[in-house]
Amino acid sequence: RYESLINPRISIPWFIEDLTGISDAMVRSAPSARQVMSEVHDFVGSMPLVAHNASFDRGFMDAEFSRIRRRRKQEFICSMRVARRVYPGAANHKLGTLVNLTGVQPSAHYHRALGDAEMTARLWRHMVREIKQKHGLQTVPIELMESLQHARVDGGDEAIARWSARH
Repeated sequence: RYESLINPRISIPWFIEDLTGISDAMVRSAPSARQVMSEVHDFVGSMPLVAHNASFDRGFMDAEFSRIRRRRKQEFICSMRVARRVYPGAANHKLGTLVNLTGVQPSAHYHRALGDAEMTARLWRHMVREIKQKHGLQTVPIELMESLQHARVDGGDEAIARWSARH
């Protein structure tokens, strides 16, 4: 686990403080974005990255890494895109909706990085277990989940069956 606030060197807008609970007082003595992003880069290394609505995280991370002259070593896998294939009938595919749908233990800190990461990890593990059970698989490799995010939304089961037949 890695968690750190960042001193943005500007005031926290009221709506962000209301959403996250993060105040100016909390970030006043926090490290700089440069320091935190350098630590994040080292912490993540080349491990696969999973995020809910990964395009947001990818854009943010790439911009911040660029500022410190670093690059990501891997692609993101989007748990929201995978969930659209695993739970095509869900009312929507927001993290909170899927947590409620699956009975995954929610985090106490919605809209905070570590809390959302923990809920995403719990949802991810739940989807892996469901895929194993439904398709009789011993393991669900990261490559299967990566390919699943690119399948047709209504073709998740078919994509898993095709992948399993090839491997």
